[in-house]
Formats: sequence, structure tokens, C-alpha cells
Amino acid sequence: MTSNPLTTTRPTPTGEVVSQLLHTLGEPDPVRASEDITVVGADPLVPSVHRLADAMSAAIGVFGRQTAGVGEHRGHPHQRVEVRAEAAIDQLMATFHTTLSGRPLGALLDDPTLLGNNDFYRTRDSRWIFIITTYPHLRDAVHSVLRCGLDKVGIAHAAADWDAFTLEEAICARGGVACVVRSRDEWLAHPAGRHVARRPVVEIERVGDGPLRPLKPIGAADEALAGVRVLDLTHVIAGPVATRLLAQFGADVLHLSRPDRPDPIPMIAMTGGGKRNAYCDLRDADDRAAFYDALQDADVFAHAYRGLARHGASPEELIRRRPGLITLEYHAWGADGPWGERGGFDQLACSATGFALEEGTDRPSLPPTYLLNDYLAAYLGAAAVATALRRRATEGGSWRIRVTLAGVCHWVQELGLLAPEDVRDLPRPGRAALAELSTTATDFGPLTEPATPFAYSGRPVPQPGRRSPLGSAALQWR
Repeated sequence: MTSNPLTTTRPTPTGEVVSQLLHTLGEPDPVRASEDITVVGADPLVPSVHRLADAMSAAIGVFGRQTAGVGEHRGHPHQRVEVRAEAAIDQLMATFHTTLSGRPLGALLDDPTLLGNNDFYRTRDSRWIFIITTYPHLRDAVHSVLRCGLDKVGIAHAAADWDAFTLEEAICARGGVACVVRSRDEWLAHPAGRHVARRPVVEIERVGDGPLRPLKPIGAADEALAGVRVLDLTHVIAGPVATRLLAQFGADVLHLSRPDRPDPIPMIAMTGGGKRNAYCDLRDADDRAAFYDALQDADVFAHAYRGLARHGASPEELIRRRPGLITLEYHAWGADGPWGERGGFDQLACSATGFALEEGTDRPSLPPTYLLNDYLAAYLGAAAVATALRRRATEGGSWRIRVTLAGVCHWVQELGLLAPEDVRDLPRPGRAALAELSTTATDFGPLTEPATPFAYSGRPVPQPGRRSPLGSAALQWR
């Protein structure tokens, strides 16, 4: 397997990281705006050569500042934002710190082994491949190729009879997801890698005409995004967490899911704060008509699915039907690149981009937080929505926001690598959180999770709202 020579690079100062993100979002004076964001603490906090805490702290701070900017546009006083680096690490590990009625989320899945089988597997040509079986249809795709017992031992034995790239293509061709572990140089030489690397970590652009949609004044007790309507067609973590953040700060979020492809109940409990949940199958004519009706009063459409054009729901079609719409799109590899039709998850982005090799020693490894791209992408996308709302209020137009998981990996790598000898003896994060946890009552039982990871200088940060079951709301606005 091609190895990655690990070269320590000069880290970008955290304030400069914040300024760069604000510049990417189109902030007129990003250096000045970055002065309103304070990060307490810095890397290294965990045994990673990547700047996990610095990257996540910057994304959280920018989200807090951009959301506060919407509030100020509507009458709130100016707010500074403070982020604690330890709390940023907890956000990256929220899936592992969150419990429902005292039980870890992973233990409450319908089949916990589906998640447990996700891992790096050695192939015949002495390379590694990451295989994912999290959902039944992904498990079935892997089984249709490997024809083995679907436990780690069975998958390992079967994968060892394949060449890595052949196995990657075979699983993806069956509708599954897998990715060969590549070095960073291999990724940047790959067409999909070149496609991702030449784009900013958040793409935000005006893609058409649309009316001015002024943000109405609000009272001191109202949250910044009060009255903003979000249609949420996302799943798993990145998209659902982004829309949960929008709901937490006052948006009316209507989450849509296909009844035959639901996210597990523990995930809905974790990501559903403040949302209403309706069933919607865009293959069904009645559901599609109800979706189009709701679209006419939507400000934002968030999605994380491929193939929406087949069902009349491509971003281009939705903007045509609703001029002035803001679309927030999550993809693993880019919506229109060489791998635009290929599915992917956080771990696969780490595998493809060289990130896993940079984390590993004798074998590739995920970061010590296990997840990275999902939570970073969530905060970055939600920050971009706040930015687009302000720009639409003064400039008009229709807006498109794109975030890719692979692009997030690339961005974190670009922040600079820490020296391995400076991080190797740090303790690995575990079940105990580094910062505060909060517990709230939900329809699913008491939910304990990492507390909101930032504070405002002059007003309390709102807490996530009620979690409700899938299909418990009608596909319409209140």
C-alpha cells in the first residue's frame, strides 16, 4: 500500500482559521468579525496529529457569530461568542456521549452489530478498505458481494480474497458504500480528489434571481431565526444536526423521511430537537404534491440525498418553483463530481483523503473522536444558512450552499499537522465528556448530551426543543 510520509507543517493560528472561514462565507471584513469570536483552549487535546479542537472550535464560533448577526439584523444587541476547545471535542463525540434513558445510543439500535461491523479490512493486495454496514440495505449490498457471515471475522476472511479497488467498485455497484484507504497524494491525483480539493470547504453562491425577503424585527425574547421555515430532507448526522441547530435558534423545521427508510429512533432523539417530523415519499404523487405545497412557504431546503432530480426535487427545480429559496446540500464527494453518484459517510471520507493514514501507525485509523466530518459539516452548513438569510434580506436572489465530507477532511488537513511526538502520549477521549453535559426530558425518555458548546456575551444560548417521533406531524406548516 502506498504510504503517507507524515510531514509536520506550520499550524495556522486559530484566529486566522476563524477569519478564513468568515471570508469563505462572504463576510465583508472577516478579520474584524473574527475579533468577536474567542476560543478558550487549543490543540493538542487528544492524540491526533490533526487539529480537531481548533477546527471544530472555529466552526462553532463562526456559526454562533453568524446566527447572532441575523439576530442583530432583526433588532438584537451585538453579541460576542466564546467557545471552549474541550466542548468542541465533545461535539465531535456527541454520538458517544449521548444517552437515552441512561443507555448509550449504539445499544438502542435495532441491530447494533450493523454499526459494529464498520471497520478497516485488509485485502489480498495488502491494502485496506473501510466497509460500512450501518443500515440494512448497506449490509445487504456487502453480503451480496462478499457472500459471507456478516460479522467482523466473516467480513475479514472474505475481504482478504479480493483486491481492494475491485472490492470497492463491486460494493458501490450494488448500492453499498466502501472506500479504499488512500494516501493524500493518491487522493489528490484522483479525479474525485481533484474535484474536491479545488473547492472551498463551504460553497455559498447566488444561483438565480429572487425577491428581497426582509427579516422582520423580533423582540428580545425571540431567537434569531424565529419565523424562518426549513424543509429538512436529511438523514444520519451532518444534515440533521445542521437543521437541529437552526431549530434551536428559532427556525420552524419540518423534517421529512421515507417511512421505509427511517433513521433509527436513537438518532431521531439525538438530532431531532425542536423539529416536527412528517413522512414524505417523493415517489408518491400525493406526497410530492404536499411537498410542493410546503415548498411555497419555505425559506430553506436542506437535503443529503442523491437522485432527487428523478423525483422532481433537484435544487434547480425547487428554486424554479420557489425563487428566493436557499438550498443546503450535503454530499460525501460533491454533487456533480466524478463520484457525485456515489454514497459515502464520515469514515469513508477519512479513508479516501489520506486522513486515516495520517492518523494511523501500522494500520490506518479514524481520529480518536471517531467522527469528524459529520459534526464539522453540520456547523459549517448551518453557519452558511445564517449568512445566506442575511444576504437574501438585502440582496435578494436564490442561494445554494454545498458542503462535502471529503472537503471537510481536506480543509482540516490544510490547517497543518502536529508533530506525532507531541500528541502520542495524550489520553484518548472516552465516555467521560471533557466539558458539560445536559439532560432534558423527551418523548423518548431522558436524553443526556453535550451542552451547547458556546456562549454569548449578553444573552443566553437557547436549548434544543422537543424531540418528536417520526410521522407525528402533517406535511404542512403550522
